[in-house]
Amino acid sequence: MKNNHSYNRSLKKYASENRKAGTKAEVKLWTELLRAKKTGYTFLRQRPMGDYILDFYCKELNFAIEVDGVTHHNEKQFDHDIKKDEFLKTNGIVVLRLKDEDVVKNISGVGEWIRMHITDIESKVAD
Repeated sequence: MKNNHSYNRSLKKYASENRKAGTKAEVKLWTELLRAKKTGYTFLRQRPMGDYILDFYCKELNFAIEVDGVTHHNEKQFDHDIKKDEFLKTNGIVVLRLKDEDVVKNISGVGEWIRMHITDIESKVAD
């Protein structure tokens, strides 16, 4: 599997600040599903990549999870997200976008959705 080597050290401080100020949905997703290899894989929080910071990133799978809140509903942020997704896709990174409200209200369903994506990625690697 292709590993992405575009870690951006200049965003490290900003990523650290983002970790400390995580949204309710990001904290819930991290604590209930992604930390401590609960998926069988290691996920990193607020990972600088290129000119962007990924909410969650698994190096082993080249898999990013983005949690979109209400700020992602405006046109400027939407355009930013499209460019971010294009950058990630160009670098071989699979992106799963989740809505804040889904994470908060349906964490078990979100967990199933993430596991389905992981299984799909694993099957493509095996091919």
